Amino acid sequence: MDSMTTPSAPAVDLADEAAYLEAVAQARKAADAYYGSGESDLDDETYDRLLRGITAWEDAHPGQIAVDSPSQQVAAGVTTGDVAHPVPMLSLGNVFSDEELTAWAVSLERRLGGAAVAGWAVEPKLDGVALAARYREGRLVQLVTRGDGTTGEDVSHAIGDIIGLPMTLTKPVTVEVRGEVLMTEDQFAAANELRITHGATAFANRRNASSGSLRAKDRAYRIGQTFLAYAALTHPEHTDDPGLAALTHTQLIARLAALGLGTMTDTPLATRTYATLDQVVNRVHEIGALRAGLDIELDGAVIKADSPADQIRAGMGSRTPHWATAFKFPAAQKITVLRAVQWSVGRTGVIAPRAVLDPVDVAGTTITYATLHNPADITRRGLMLGDHVIVYRAGEVIPRVEGAVAGLRTGTEQTIDFPELCPRCGSGIDRSQERWRCARGRSCGQKEAIRYAVARDALDIDGLGEKIIVQLVDKGLIEDFADLFTLTRDQLLTLDRMGAKSADNLLAAIETAKSKPLNRVFCALGVLGTGRSMSLRIAAHFGSMQAIRDATPSPWSRSTASATRRPQ
Repeated sequence: MDSMTTPSAPAVDLADEAAYLEAVAQARKAADAYYGSGESDLDDETYDRLLRGITAWEDAHPGQIAVDSPSQQVAAGVTTGDVAHPVPMLSLGNVFSDEELTAWAVSLERRLGGAAVAGWAVEPKLDGVALAARYREGRLVQLVTRGDGTTGEDVSHAIGDIIGLPMTLTKPVTVEVRGEVLMTEDQFAAANELRITHGATAFANRRNASSGSLRAKDRAYRIGQTFLAYAALTHPEHTDDPGLAALTHTQLIARLAALGLGTMTDTPLATRTYATLDQVVNRVHEIGALRAGLDIELDGAVIKADSPADQIRAGMGSRTPHWATAFKFPAAQKITVLRAVQWSVGRTGVIAPRAVLDPVDVAGTTITYATLHNPADITRRGLMLGDHVIVYRAGEVIPRVEGAVAGLRTGTEQTIDFPELCPRCGSGIDRSQERWRCARGRSCGQKEAIRYAVARDALDIDGLGEKIIVQLVDKGLIEDFADLFTLTRDQLLTLDRMGAKSADNLLAAIETAKSKPLNRVFCALGVLGTGRSMSLRIAAHFGSMQAIRDATPSPWSRSTASATRRPQ
C-alpha cells in the first residue's frame, strides 16, 4: 500500500488541567462561531489540532473531563433546536493518514468479531452544512438542521432555494434524506453580489454563507444553494419504501439519485465500492487529486462499511458511528492577516491586485501572497488592510483570498486604496470592465507580451531571455514579437554580452519558430480571452491563419460559452 503524503495533524500538547480547561474554552468559543454564524476565528486545521489535544488529555484523565468539552457532543453541542431527529444525526470521527485509516479499519473488524468487512464504500467528505430533508408521499415538507444531533432547527423557509432538493420526488415515497448543503463557486459569487447590493457585508467563505443563508428567514432576497445526499433513514419505521433497508450504502445513493435528489452519482466523485483497504486508500488519493479542479469544496473522503449488516453489527457510539470515518485532507484554507495590496500590470495591460499576507502554511506550502482578482472583487468582499482573511489553496491552484472574518475586526483596519493611474507607466486606467486595464493596453505590457510570445508554450525561442528582450525593446530594435523575425546578426551583436556564436544560435531559434503549429502562433498573439487551450481549439476549428482572419463575429449562446469552460 502506498503511503499517502498527508501528515497526521499533530495534537496540541496540553501540559496540565489548567491548559486543558483553557483549550476547552478556546474550542468552545470557536465551535460556537463555527456552528452558529459559520465564522470562526480558528481555521479547520487549528481546530482539529486543538480538539485532538483535548481528546488525548481526556483519554489520559477520564475522571477529569469537563462537562462542556466539545469532544463529548455532536457538533460540539453548540446548536440545538425544537425539532426532534427520529434517529440521531451523528458526526464522523477523523483520521489523518494511511496508518490511522488502517488502524481504524482493524478496530472495525474487531467489532465484527474478526470478520472481514464485506465491502468498503468511499465518497467525498463535503464541506457544507448537514441537513435533513423530509418527504411525505414524494413531496418535500420539512427541512431540519443537524443541531446537536438529537434536535435541530426547522429551516423549511429555505424550501425552493436549494438545487438537489426537488419539491416532488420521481416516486411518491415517504422518506427522510440526509446530506450536505453547500455552495458552488457561482452560487457563492451570486450570494455575495446580493449581499452587497442589499447593504450587507460579504460572506467570508462558503460554509459561512450556507449556514447563515439556511437560517435567515426575513431577508428581502433569496440565496441559492446545492444539496448532495449522503444517507437516508431506511428502517421501515421511517419510510414506506420497504426495499431501502436491504440496500448497501452504494446502492442507496444510486436509489436517491433515481428519486431526483442531488448526489455525486455520474461524476468522478461518485460513491464507489471496494473489496480491499489498498483499493480504499487509492480511491482516497484519487479524490484528493480531484479536489483542486472542483467548483464545490470538500475537506476529505468518507469511508464506510457498505453492507447494512456490517453497519448494524458495528453499531453506533454516542457521537459517531463505528462503521464510518472521515479521512481529512490537509487544510486548503487558513486564516491570516492582510497587510498590503500590490498592483501589477500584465502583458495585456490588465491591472491586477495581489494580497500581501502574514506568512501562513496552507496544504504544505507557505503562502505570503494571494490573488485578489480585481478591484470589483475587493469591493464585493469588503476587504480592508489589517483584516483577518481566509486564504484558500487546493492542489497547484494559485492561492486566493476568500473573504474577511468580520467578527475579528478591531476598528484599526484601513481601507484599500485603488490606483488612480497605471502603476507601471502612469497612463490613465480603463475602468469599463471589472478587470481594469491601462489605457495603453498591450503597449504598457510590451516586454511581458513579448516574453509570453517566445515562451515554451508558444513560439519556444530558446536563448531569448528577459534581459535580451529588455535590451531589444529599449534599443528600439523591436516593438512586438513579430519584429523578432526581421532582426539581423549585426543588430544582435550590439547587445551587451552577445557574441557571434550566441547571435547565430538565437537567429537559428527564431528561424525554427517560423515552423511552429498554428495553435502556438495564435497563442503567441496573446488575444484577450485566449490561452493555450483556447488557442488549440481555435486552431483545430479553423485550420489556418487565413481562415481565422476571414472569420466574422458570431454571438455565442450561453450553452456554447459554458461548453468552453474547464470541466468541473
